[in-house]
Amino acid sequence: MADRTAALLERPQPPRPPGTGSLTALPLGLLKTARPRQWVKNVLVVAAPAAAGELFSRHSLMQLVVVFALFTAAASAVYLINDARDAEADRAHPTKCRRPVAAGQVPVTLAYAVGGLLAVLAPVAAAAFCTPLTAGLLAAYVVMQLAYCVSLKHILVVDLAVVTTGFLMRAMIGGLALDIPLSRWFLITTGFGALFMVSAKRYSEAVQMSGKAGATRALLTEYTTGYLRFVWQLAAGVAVLAYCLWAMESGGTANGSLLPWRQLSMAAFVLAVLRYAVFADRGTAGEPEDVVLRDRALAVIGLVWIAMYGLAVADW
Repeated sequence: MADRTAALLERPQPPRPPGTGSLTALPLGLLKTARPRQWVKNVLVVAAPAAAGELFSRHSLMQLVVVFALFTAAASAVYLINDARDAEADRAHPTKCRRPVAAGQVPVTLAYAVGGLLAVLAPVAAAAFCTPLTAGLLAAYVVMQLAYCVSLKHILVVDLAVVTTGFLMRAMIGGLALDIPLSRWFLITTGFGALFMVSAKRYSEAVQMSGKAGATRALLTEYTTGYLRFVWQLAAGVAVLAYCLWAMESGGTANGSLLPWRQLSMAAFVLAVLRYAVFADRGTAGEPEDVVLRDRALAVIGLVWIAMYGLAVADW
C-alpha cells in the first residue's frame, strides 16, 4: 500500500491551467487542442492550383478559402479525438500532461463530441460547397487519420506512409475542388518531398532521444537511425529527380518568356533540398514550418524558387 501511495505521489501531475473557471477557459482549451500552429500545413491546398496557374481568379480564391477551412476543421477533429483518446496516457507524460484534455481544462467527453461533430460536418460541407471528389478525399483523410490514431501509428513504415499521404492529400484537394488535372510529376514530387520531410523529422527525433527511453513516441525505438537516414535520403533523391523531369516536361525552351524559368527553378529546388538536408543530417529537422522559418537562407531559397516558378506559370 505504501509503495502504491509513493508511486502516485511521484507520478507527474498536470498543472491546473490558469483561468480554468473563467468563461473563456473552455473555448481556449478547445482551440489549443485543435493545434492552430499546425494549420499552416493546410496552405498546401493552393499547391495544385498555383502550379496550374489557376490561383488568382475570384472563383478559385473563394473555393480555396472554403477548402482550407474544411481541411482545417477535419484536421482539428482528428487532434481533438486523438487527445481525448490519449488523455490518460498523456497525464503520465512530462510535457503532454499540459495538453488541455489531459490537464482537465477540456472534458474528455466534450473533446470527443466536438471532434466527432467536425469529422462529420467537414466532408458533408465539402459535398455541399465543393465537388464530390473533394468530399470523398476529405472523408478518406478523416478515416485514415483516425485509423492512424487508433492503430496505424504503431506499425513500422505504415506510420510514415500515413503521415506522408496526409500531406499529399492536402496538395491534391485544391486541384480536385477546382477540377484541375493533377500532373503525375506533381504528385510524385509532392509525395516524396513530404516523405523526405516526415522521415527527416523522425530521424531527428530518433537522434535526439538516443539514450532517453520514453522521451518521445514509442515506435521510434523500433526504427534504427540508419534506416531512417536511408529513407530521407531516398525520398530526397526521388523528389529531386521527379521535379527535374516535371520541369523539363515542356522542353528546354522559354516558350515565349524572357527565360526558361521552369527549368531554371530546378537549381533553386535542388538547393532547397540540400539546405534542408543539412538540418536532417544534424538531427535538428523538426516540424517543416519551423525549419523554414528559423533558417533565413532556406527561406530566401524558397522565395526564389516560388518567384521562378511563378514567372514560368505567368510565362513572363
